[in-house]
Amino acid sequence: MGITRACCVRTGGAPRRTLPHTSSRNCGPVSTSSTSVAGPATSPSISHAARVRAAVGVDAAATIIDAARTAAKEQGVAGVEFEVADVYELPFADATFDVVHAHQVLQHLADPVAALRQMRRVCRAEGVVAARDSDYETFTWYPASPGLTRWLALYCAIARGNRGEPDAGRFLLRWAHEAGFSEVTPSASVWCFATPEDRAWWGGLWADRITVSALGDQIVERGLATRAELDEIATAWREWSDDPDGWFAVLHGEILCRP
Repeated sequence: MGITRACCVRTGGAPRRTLPHTSSRNCGPVSTSSTSVAGPATSPSISHAARVRAAVGVDAAATIIDAARTAAKEQGVAGVEFEVADVYELPFADATFDVVHAHQVLQHLADPVAALRQMRRVCRAEGVVAARDSDYETFTWYPASPGLTRWLALYCAIARGNRGEPDAGRFLLRWAHEAGFSEVTPSASVWCFATPEDRAWWGGLWADRITVSALGDQIVERGLATRAELDEIATAWREWSDDPDGWFAVLHGEILCRP
């Protein structure tokens, strides 16, 4: 059966939103998720997405939506729309979508169960709600690095201070049950960064985030570390990415839910 319409959720609304927008591999800005649904499928949770006739990407930030529209136009992707919306109050009628997809979203929300209930509401009875989130405590890497260990502790402190849950992957099944889905299929997947190209991307991403993003600003503002300490962590990330033996694994929890 083809999919008539899909919705890709990017983040929550301002009152209960936690961390600032940060692009992540495979989820990226809302444009990445939404155009991959409208075009070739890239996520196992929506492997049948190539048959989507129309997709809607939502984000709470107008700047992200503007960037998504530009990216879709540049890529020549048809059948995709973008809207500024609050995941806690999705501006769609009940049973609007065949697929509702949230990738690396729920970990940033203070009330992920409320968000899942909204996703269930706008999903058709025969449709599916799909979500994937990381589990930061299970992240592992080689070689050992005090700088990366410090990075993980700081990131989790900021996430939880903002009422998020960095280990969301392990909670997805429970949250889906609490949201009232009739059927939930849990699973897990892993990203591995070990090639020179992948290490350069992953290490460079976090070196930048820890120093020149709102994440770094919040760490300093809350007195958790100094700018000099953040620079040391960024250096540790670059040293890891330059190591030919460098290896990093990211575990995700996943759910496929029937309303």
